[in-house]
Amino acid sequence: MNYTSYMVEGKKILVVGLANKYSIAAAIAENLHKNGAILGFSYQNESFQKFMNEFASQNGKGFTKICDLSNDRDIKELITATVKEWGKIDGIVHSVGFAPADQISGNIEDCITREGFKITHDISSYSFSGLLKEAHPHMAENSSAITLTYIGSQEATPNYNVMGMAKASLEASVRYFAATLGAKGIRVNSISAGPIKTLAASGIKGFKTMLSKHGENTPIARNIKATEVGNAAAFLLSDMSSGITGQTIYVDGGYNITVSYTHLTLPTICSV
Repeated sequence: MNYTSYMVEGKKILVVGLANKYSIAAAIAENLHKNGAILGFSYQNESFQKFMNEFASQNGKGFTKICDLSNDRDIKELITATVKEWGKIDGIVHSVGFAPADQISGNIEDCITREGFKITHDISSYSFSGLLKEAHPHMAENSSAITLTYIGSQEATPNYNVMGMAKASLEASVRYFAATLGAKGIRVNSISAGPIKTLAASGIKGFKTMLSKHGENTPIARNIKATEVGNAAAFLLSDMSSGITGQTIYVDGGYNITVSYTHLTLPTICSV
């Protein structure tokens, strides 16, 4: 049964960060399109233009716009173009994360650099803040913005390193924007998805081990699917979630509730 079919019908939603069809962002966009949303897309640079135009044509034929999220002028131009196309914005999907390869391999004390820290936080965290700063005056009442995070923001995950720090920053920004934009009818939330086989994930050293560990330790005894994240995103972008803001919603099969439990011995638990 399709529970989301009426939830995002006619909503104008900007999807930022979709770079390939093997991604969580693609699964979210496909879900939104199937359930009646009107979509627009941004892409990083000209090398993604052909793919993005093809993907957009298959998912509602929405507009596409180049946007370098490290450039404030590009962000402003993206929002200006979106407003020109639609008037008001009903939703934003931020699916952006980048760290130099040398920052997400090995122990953090050996690989972290000032430049790597700066780049990772700028692209993975500030880009969401920059989007909301420009977009919020043009967002409709009862609108919603979501971003994607990972439990590496809360627990030390091997090789995740500076990306975990950036995701923690991203989650904090969700709470701060939610606190001030709520009175304007704008909700802000994040989705913390379990590990999924995507092109982006393949760049993380030890990802196969991470995936196996997750599947073995979730209460549902399996890894999640990208479509399940898409369902959660559709819910958060719909009026059905009108009372939810400032939250990180875990779509990880319950892994987040087992992290401490599976690592504690009985004597440790009893000594607390």
